[in-house]
Amino acid sequence: MLFNSPEYLALFATAMAVGWSLLRHPRLRIVLLTLISGYFYAANNAWLILLLVGTTHIDFAVARVMARTAERKRRRHLLWVSLVANLGLLGFFKYCNFFADSAVTVFGLFGLDLGWTPWQIALPIGISFYTFHELSYVIDVYRGEIPAERNWWDFAFFIAFFPQLVAGPILRAANFLPQVHRRPMLDAEQLTRSLHLVMRGLVKKIVLADFLGTLADPAFNAPASMGPLGAWVGLYAFTFQIYFDFSGYSDIAIGCARLLGYHLPDNFNLPYAASSFSDFWRRWHISLSTWLRDYVYIPLGGNRMPTAAGVYRNLLITMLLGGLWHGAAWHFVLWGFAHACYLAIERWLGGRRAGASGPGPRAGLWRRLLVFHCVVFTWLLFRVHNNAALGAYLSALVGATDVVTVATRAHIAALLVCALAWVTQQLGVWRDLDGWVLRLPVPVQALGHALVMLVVLVFNSRGAQPFIYFQF
Repeated sequence: MLFNSPEYLALFATAMAVGWSLLRHPRLRIVLLTLISGYFYAANNAWLILLLVGTTHIDFAVARVMARTAERKRRRHLLWVSLVANLGLLGFFKYCNFFADSAVTVFGLFGLDLGWTPWQIALPIGISFYTFHELSYVIDVYRGEIPAERNWWDFAFFIAFFPQLVAGPILRAANFLPQVHRRPMLDAEQLTRSLHLVMRGLVKKIVLADFLGTLADPAFNAPASMGPLGAWVGLYAFTFQIYFDFSGYSDIAIGCARLLGYHLPDNFNLPYAASSFSDFWRRWHISLSTWLRDYVYIPLGGNRMPTAAGVYRNLLITMLLGGLWHGAAWHFVLWGFAHACYLAIERWLGGRRAGASGPGPRAGLWRRLLVFHCVVFTWLLFRVHNNAALGAYLSALVGATDVVTVATRAHIAALLVCALAWVTQQLGVWRDLDGWVLRLPVPVQALGHALVMLVVLVFNSRGAQPFIYFQF
């Protein structure tokens, strides 16, 4: 069920009616909102709800027993129960064929044929996201940082809350469960901000991302048929398509959650205005990067290693896992490796300290432009599926083909959108553009929302397009 579909609009209207009409009955309210969330998840494939309910039961029970257990060894065993259950299911559904195919390839190099036929395994939508919700919760209980939740429905609501269920932001129990336990609020200011987020997200997805996809998809699907112009436009188009698509989803999710009285963490903060690669990862997919920092990088030793090699090792492991989290394919691992190299080189050159405070007005424009284009080339690794496609695309970029792409209005429009988006992010470093919009008179904002909805309806006439991060 897509945010940009009539079905979601009807579901959300139902959730709003239930949520705000049952404020005096908080138990019933949470139960019904959890059931609505379950219906949202099961809308495309009903049986997959069993996985969500099953892991919710396991982690709720594990945390409850862990809270009553003082013996460290037993608590560690309980933690392993959760890790094996969650990572086992994630590994089977998402990575089984990947690791098996990789093993077949390795054995094939030695002349051994394993006779492996890939299994037909459906990837449960959102499994990478809700698995990380549950893992962080159990790990935090194990560390003694939060108490174990006593009410199953409250815990299930935290895991299944539908706005963020299938593509984030990744939630932390320490931030969300206290909101479940108190009466939700929605004042005029929050209503204005929430509507602004939803409208902004719809424009990002339907108007900008889907348009840029019409240039990016042909370029990446058939790079050998592209000239330099088509290849460069396609690469820039995908760079901003994935940003508008994913940040648009996050904006809608955060806005819808606020309309129901709950606050989700920000997931993007002007990532293409980053002045360093570490700064980029503080601004891109923030909920994932902070999760990897807190549950992978720091437990490995983080920056507190006795040698620089140890720190580089931790960076490499963290970014490789971040790449693999996105998908079961080697090009995602290569994408993570490229970012690990960026971060390691930056640290070696001392750039980590220089970029620690974020871009800021003092950060040079050329420096931000350099970081941006390095990130652009990693998106090439992210999108291509094999070495042949990568070679064909690189050849097209440098004009090593006989193909000549004639500039069209669509090419010019896409480049203008990308350039304007990049400039807007640079301006966002200096000025709070959202704050300026929110300070406009209410009638002006209402007129703006009406115009946005009109534009969205026009651009959405070809039907709702899925969000890119649904596949992860």
